[in-house]
Amino acid sequence: MTSPSCITRIHARQILDSRGRPTVEVDIELADGSTGRACAPSGASTGRHEAWELRDGDQARFEGRSVFQAIDNVRTEIARALSGADAMAQKRIDHRLIDLDGTDGLRRLGANAVVATSLAVCRSAASHARIPLYRHIAALAGTACPTMPMPMVNILSGGAHAGRSMDLQDFLAVPVGAQSYSEALDMVGRVRSAAATVMAEAGQSVLLADEGGLSPGFDRAETALDLMMAAISRAELRPGSDIAIALDVAASELFADGLYELKGEKRRLDGGDLVALLADIVGRYPVISVEDPLDQDDWDHWRQATLAMPGVQVLGDDLFVTNPKRIASGIERGVANAVLIKVNQNGTLTGTLEAMAAARAAGYATVVSARSGETEDPFIADLAVGTGAGQIKIGSVRNSDRLAKYNQLLRIEEDPGIAFAGTSGIAGQTVRAAA
Repeated sequence: MTSPSCITRIHARQILDSRGRPTVEVDIELADGSTGRACAPSGASTGRHEAWELRDGDQARFEGRSVFQAIDNVRTEIARALSGADAMAQKRIDHRLIDLDGTDGLRRLGANAVVATSLAVCRSAASHARIPLYRHIAALAGTACPTMPMPMVNILSGGAHAGRSMDLQDFLAVPVGAQSYSEALDMVGRVRSAAATVMAEAGQSVLLADEGGLSPGFDRAETALDLMMAAISRAELRPGSDIAIALDVAASELFADGLYELKGEKRRLDGGDLVALLADIVGRYPVISVEDPLDQDDWDHWRQATLAMPGVQVLGDDLFVTNPKRIASGIERGVANAVLIKVNQNGTLTGTLEAMAAARAAGYATVVSARSGETEDPFIADLAVGTGAGQIKIGSVRNSDRLAKYNQLLRIEEDPGIAFAGTSGIAGQTVRAAA
């Protein structure tokens, strides 16, 4: 007799993400009629060690970015392999997907095909169990106390998210003075609006970057930071006490021939010089988190940066790529103190949960993150809550692909059993007011 939670149908289609580029969407149907749908996000600033995103390469279709081969892999091989599988057995299904691919980094079936399938299975299982998705994820992760995450919100963008208009990729607001998620969202919304007002008054462009942040194109990081400070004050909030600042350097995008090129400043720095520059910035502004301060394989300078910025969250994205092995290597080397979590970097939900568990066992903070190419799928909102990640990085409070996640968190906040993490999930820092 077929179990009600067994998979009876898998379907995939090509849809468009927030940048108008194709991505994979997967539908799962179970024997009892329960369904689950999920989409694969896609990054612009991608690490060389993350799982492989399979694209067709046919220049006649979306400039080579179509994903019809990945779609076909879901409809054929993956559908056959998972037919009759129990959707409640997430780990078994994810391991089956990895074994079916048989390559390092899911290069044959495509991580975009696999991750959309994995997340759709999870959502169908939650539907079958008639519980909220975040509660089902909490059960899979073994989370005793799910929490509402602290949002880390793009205000200004450069790097790969804004046509390289600024050297550093993102300048973000962290509402450290908030007492609830909804208050946090209100505070960052005020800062985002104030930044646009300050820029407009100065005659600066208020065009949007990929993730909804403003893209002023400043030559120097300090100019962007000064604008952040002005926007916080214009919003009638206190820099450092109400709103702190986070930086995403995305240094791998700056790295070539052993040096880091800051084109805006017309400078090329070695790793030690870049560490000194960032440490100086952290000392002069209320910066509590610095993401990817060095190249993804510059381990020695990563350790130097970690030591040079005590009390600051040193966050690894391209460095760790949500990979338990690279996280273990970083822990052993004493590198960073926080891990950015992106499900498509890993390829499966189970692998993502394992990466988070490895980080937290070593005392590292976790930040669940969206990608620059997103859809309306709010899965990561439930993931952040269900795992008790403590922090989430979605993008700016603009554009429906970002707001879908922020709004899902507002719905989840109505659950009286879910407390706000506040600053408790931010790695090793003491919020400092600006000098």
